[in-house]
Amino acid sequence: MTHVVVTGAQGFVGQVLVRRLLSEGLGGKPVSRLTLMDVGFDAPPADSRVMQLAGSIADAAVRASAYASPVDAVFHLASIPGGAAEKNYALGRSINLDATLGLLEDLRDQARAPRFVFASTVAVYGEQLPATVDEQTLPAPALSYGAHKLMGEALVADASRLGWVQGCSLRLPGVVARPGDGTGMMSAFMSLLFWKLAASVPLTVPVSAEGVAWWISVSTCVDNLLHAATVDPDRFNARRSYQMPVLRLTVGEVVEALAARFGTDRKTLVTYAPDPFIERLFATYPPLLTPEAERLGLRHDGSVDQLITRAMAD
Repeated sequence: MTHVVVTGAQGFVGQVLVRRLLSEGLGGKPVSRLTLMDVGFDAPPADSRVMQLAGSIADAAVRASAYASPVDAVFHLASIPGGAAEKNYALGRSINLDATLGLLEDLRDQARAPRFVFASTVAVYGEQLPATVDEQTLPAPALSYGAHKLMGEALVADASRLGWVQGCSLRLPGVVARPGDGTGMMSAFMSLLFWKLAASVPLTVPVSAEGVAWWISVSTCVDNLLHAATVDPDRFNARRSYQMPVLRLTVGEVVEALAARFGTDRKTLVTYAPDPFIERLFATYPPLLTPEAERLGLRHDGSVDQLITRAMAD
């Protein structure tokens, strides 16, 4: 029996992760029970192994229901994204920080420590990045979202030290290609590029063509999340935190690759209207070196063409 809990299961990455867990299992073992947590669900589950819990992860009663049966692994993806968290500090803190602590503390009385994979973010690095970012670069969050995620990483490491969980935090870069309009997310333009150009729809992006971002497809992101839940925990570093490897590409390079895939006329559909704040946060990324994460088995997409294929496959 393998019981897996996923928070933020109705979200972009969560839905892909859920499909993979149901079809592939975890670490070569089929998932016998999959508990999904989110504020709401679009439809009832089609698989008898799935239990949906609609409600806030800040609610102790909802968390108790999720953990009513012994848990083997938790994927904690739920969050209030950067822009929305800045507009509502109390909500951002309750979900991004307080609920993370609750999810960890509620596992301390289990007979066996479950795996716990926490989705952190590159927002922990802040705005003032050095010429090269590596695995020793000190975080300096510029948003409450990044600050709370960094605190969450420390909580995961401490809970692992205490023996409550076998935890690992992964810092996610810009994950593409998220469907919808990306309401509340200042980085929404990264995913909109894929869907709008594929559909031959004009769009305005709030950064320059020369703006450089860190990119990963949702498929590769989920690969890394699943791997983190199965790798030997004795291999984790003392921080139990890793930066996901990325492709470093300009927005213009992604547009060129999308035009090569869907039609050269697509380039004329893009209007660049740089917003200095968004450009600083999401389009001024230096080279990123992640040899430690790669030795652990974490990966990026390999090429911009593979990024497009894997980003739109799910």
